[in-house]
Amino acid sequence: MPAESVVRMSHFMRDHQLTVSFVESASTGRFVYDFTSVPDCGPTVRGSIVCYDPKVKESLLGVSGEVIEQYTAESAEVTQHLANSLKTLIPADIIIAVTGLASPGGSETPEKPVGTMFVHGYIGDEPFRKRFVFDGGPDEIIKQTIDSTATFLLERLQSKYA
Repeated sequence: MPAESVVRMSHFMRDHQLTVSFVESASTGRFVYDFTSVPDCGPTVRGSIVCYDPKVKESLLGVSGEVIEQYTAESAEVTQHLANSLKTLIPADIIIAVTGLASPGGSETPEKPVGTMFVHGYIGDEPFRKRFVFDGGPDEIIKQTIDSTATFLLERLQSKYA
């Protein structure tokens, strides 16, 4: 069952005939799953790309290996590149890209601990960027990321379209 924030955002998008596309790494498709699980909201979702492996970020989404090497695959910079690519690959009114560290074994540091999640995207041509740090296991971190992102975006959508 999707979080209430996802349900509210999905209903708002449906009622305002807005569409959304996703490119996901750490969340492994959970964003698109949650949004397509809301009854009668399927038409709002244009599509999703899961790019868990850095090679997919490079080959499919055009993020250069140098950018990944410089900033890591789990970074704000790479997330912005993913969002920019998604705008061309699966155009929608709302673009959401997410990378991060839901579990140990990535590029975690004291400044970027496990639980750090990066979300970048667009509402129309207006960019947004969020960095979250959550506690918990991978499932909890991903759920919190989706909930917090939906809450943040719904507030932005309501101020723009209501």
